[in-house]
Amino acid sequence: MTALLEARNLNKSFGAVNAAKDINISITDHEIVGIIGANGAGKTTFVNMVTGYMNPTSGQILFSGQDITGREPREITRLGICRSFQVAQVFMTATVFENLMIALGIAESKTLFDGLRRMRRPEVEQKAEAILNRYRISDYRDAIASTLPQGVRKLLDIAMAMVAEPKILLLDEPTSGISVEEKFELMDVVMGALKEEGVTVLFIEHDMEIVERYVSRVIAFYSGEIICDAPPAEALIDPKVKEFVIGEDPGHGEVTAENGHA
Repeated sequence: MTALLEARNLNKSFGAVNAAKDINISITDHEIVGIIGANGAGKTTFVNMVTGYMNPTSGQILFSGQDITGREPREITRLGICRSFQVAQVFMTATVFENLMIALGIAESKTLFDGLRRMRRPEVEQKAEAILNRYRISDYRDAIASTLPQGVRKLLDIAMAMVAEPKILLLDEPTSGISVEEKFELMDVVMGALKEEGVTVLFIEHDMEIVERYVSRVIAFYSGEIICDAPPAEALIDPKVKEFVIGEDPGHGEVTAENGHA
């Protein structure tokens, strides 16, 4: 199967520190991939390189066979790779509906001014209403973003990232800051909407329950390297993953770090 996204021999150094070492990854269309690893393992460095926020020291990134290595984030977004950050990137003084209208206007324009002008069109309003329903946030349509519950703000942020209709969406800890009671409900909505839209998803996650439940493939990082690339049933029992990511002592089978916070 032809790869949608490829990283070939990707390296990133900060002086003497190697944040990414010979990363080779191939992602195919419609995959749901969980990226796991302790803090500083290289997960965010990899995502930053793919999305143009950081240039690799060496290596190559291909998207649909096209070399996108070192391109600007806005250009990569327009090609079809979007991301959502750990902290929701929304307009805090605007309503939920206004946030979607702004995002839609900008996504369909080349300049901010043109985007703000386009957002007043009836067809843009119709799209915004459809997105509200798809992400189940229509009850908050006229609420100011700063007043939203954390889970709703996350849904809005992800919905805004999807207005550009990307082929790949990268999420950074989508359940971060969400209560244990709400995390599965939020992910059910997110993954249901993303599967409906047919997008390939890569997401960084520390919560192994989320990883086990929602992904079809796990890529585990440790010290800038990939230590495991397998289905979740295999990855989560891999000795290196258990030791360096989950935090189990391989000699005693005891958890030495909190599950979900490695």
